[in-house]
Amino acid sequence: MISTNNITLQYGKRVLFDEVNVTFGDGNCYGVIGANGAGKSTFLKILAGEIDANKGTVTIEPGKRMAVLKQNHFEFDEMRVIDTVMMGHKKLWDLMQAKDAIYAKPDFSDEDGLKAADLEAEFAEMDGWNAEPEAAALLSGMRIKEADHDKLMKDLTGNEKVRVLLAQALFGEPDILILDEPTNDLDLETITWLEDFLLNFRNTVIVVSHDRHFLDTVCTHIADIDFAKITPYKGNYSFWYQSSQLALKQKLAQNKKAEDKRAEMQAFIDRFSANASKSRQATSRKKMLDKLTFEEIKPSTRKYPGIIFAQSRKAGKEILSVRNLSKSYNGEPLFSNLEFDINKGDKIAILCKNSMAITTLFQILNDRDKQDTGTVEFGQTITTAYLPNENEEFFVGGIDLMNWLRQFSSNKDEVYIRGFLGKMLFSGEEVMKRSNVLSGGEKVRCMLSKMMLAEANLLMFDEPTNHLDLESIQSLNNSLKDFEGTVIFTSHDHEFTQTVANRIIEISPTGFIDSLKTYDEYIKNPEIAKKREALHAGVPA
Repeated sequence: MISTNNITLQYGKRVLFDEVNVTFGDGNCYGVIGANGAGKSTFLKILAGEIDANKGTVTIEPGKRMAVLKQNHFEFDEMRVIDTVMMGHKKLWDLMQAKDAIYAKPDFSDEDGLKAADLEAEFAEMDGWNAEPEAAALLSGMRIKEADHDKLMKDLTGNEKVRVLLAQALFGEPDILILDEPTNDLDLETITWLEDFLLNFRNTVIVVSHDRHFLDTVCTHIADIDFAKITPYKGNYSFWYQSSQLALKQKLAQNKKAEDKRAEMQAFIDRFSANASKSRQATSRKKMLDKLTFEEIKPSTRKYPGIIFAQSRKAGKEILSVRNLSKSYNGEPLFSNLEFDINKGDKIAILCKNSMAITTLFQILNDRDKQDTGTVEFGQTITTAYLPNENEEFFVGGIDLMNWLRQFSSNKDEVYIRGFLGKMLFSGEEVMKRSNVLSGGEKVRCMLSKMMLAEANLLMFDEPTNHLDLESIQSLNNSLKDFEGTVIFTSHDHEFTQTVANRIIEISPTGFIDSLKTYDEYIKNPEIAKKREALHAGVPA
């Protein structure tokens, strides 16, 4: 168990935490949520002892061991990969080093022999002989090849380093596990492995993540940062979100009878619990969703941007036709002989092991790059709007947000422009903020307002959830579900892809798969799994 007592943290006049008292119990998994800037990562660092609060204490139950996912990807560059993992259990690692140092002494004495015997006994008591096999198993789960286990960390790619550091945090089954954005840069297979690992993990987990599917799968509780306080709620993210929205709706309807409100709340809980009982989450980690209660749920004070995509003109029958499209980079093919026709109302998720290939495809579709072979033909009624993965080129001028957005609008009226900025949570004097000092999330929200102004009937998104907080992701997700036009997108967000896409196109250097399925149907289909394996093994699909 780990708890905080009157934790207070203030930077200048800004109060992040004001006398926070919260307890994280054994065997539970807590998802820490809050708006951008609420202090999620900062709170994890306070728990881990990496930064000090102005006031208050963190108490860990005596004898309990904490492990933290390291964020410095270069810290262990001169270490072997498998040693880096075992270093996650500091006491065991120090014991191994001390033992090896004694055996390496050229003048090994009787006293050394007695000391070595004591260390060996302690080593055996800590199950040290299984340390290396356990570390190797974790690395395999993280899709690090056995041949790479003896390499130095500096010889791995950035993505591989992330997975090794995650294995380090998981090593030795710590009593308290602290994870800040653990799914970043992980592929689907590794995320699924991590979900299953945490579902069967018996100890306390405290995690920050923008991946709603991950939070829904592994979390038994949500710890909500709001008003400089932290409030834990039983249930996963979806239960917290839907119940807080229902509570807000009922709060606004003050004239509604109390018994009617309670009946509506209970009906919601019953529906949610029934759905949750079918998930992996409910059959593991103590079935915490079986006994959900509504009494403590409060209306969320979060601000959700108003993302609404309208079409100034409905699309005709012909949307987009791609024929024999190929592109290489530095002599290596990104994709080859890609062919597809888009139908009206399609919402297509593009998948690929290589994110550069997807970005290049979007750049070609938006006439920002040229293909090596093939054609791209849009229907005559089609208008497009595009959210690129990188947007720095749009924010180099440093003009204020009013004039930044005005340059993309045929209607230059200030009230009209302010309305779109207001929907993206820029109000009052914030509209005079310089565009080149915006955060990553603010820039994406500006780009979304630019897309909204276009009123296009074909929308294209390259990793739209990058840099967005959970509130913005939820709003964008709901908007694209409701959009009546056509959408092409790529995203690492499982929930986003599952709830938006009705068609999947997966590309590779040697071929592609085009499937009229949802994301979950696609990744869980055994026949498609064989095709995917062949596709990524270099066999043309």
